[in-house]
Amino acid sequence: MTDTEAPRPRKTRKDALGNRDRILTAAREALAESGGASLTAIAKAAGVGIGTLYRHFPTREALVMELYDHDIQELIDLAPALVASYPPLEALRRWFNEVARYGRLKYGVAEVVHAATNGGLDDEHYEPFLAAIAVLLAAGAADGSLKPGLDPEDVLLQLSVLWRIDPTRDGGTRSARILTLITDGLRSTPTPPPG
Repeated sequence: MTDTEAPRPRKTRKDALGNRDRILTAAREALAESGGASLTAIAKAAGVGIGTLYRHFPTREALVMELYDHDIQELIDLAPALVASYPPLEALRRWFNEVARYGRLKYGVAEVVHAATNGGLDDEHYEPFLAAIAVLLAAGAADGSLKPGLDPEDVLLQLSVLWRIDPTRDGGTRSARILTLITDGLRSTPTPPPG
């Protein structure tokens, strides 16, 4: 190799990528159950040693932020896919359910994400997340199932209550009730009461 040639980047080994994926899966499950899940417990659940976990994620915050980045991007990408596959109101409901699932993870680690993104002010996902909500709202306004002129930021503020619901205290049921209230508030004609 001459002085002007740059060294070729090393390829990440297949087993290292597998370890990383297993760590992320185990962390997502552990943190959804308890925000205080230890890194040792996460490594054990992933079937790797603690040193392997630290090679991929040198701090707890690095692991949490990797999960956050991945999950938020999935939600952003999901909105247009749902609009393409379902009637707008059903697409909105399905997306809200995924946001609620994500809220169970964020409940336990919200303070880490909040600190890392300067309270959301430095969050690179904020505008794309609003754009994802806008796609869902526009589709619903176009077919008349949702009120026209809804503000995506208002909807995001309503959804933010999901990260405050303790999943260990009947969180799934509470999330479902809250999502019904939010959806009914967005509909052009509210759902009639049962009975």
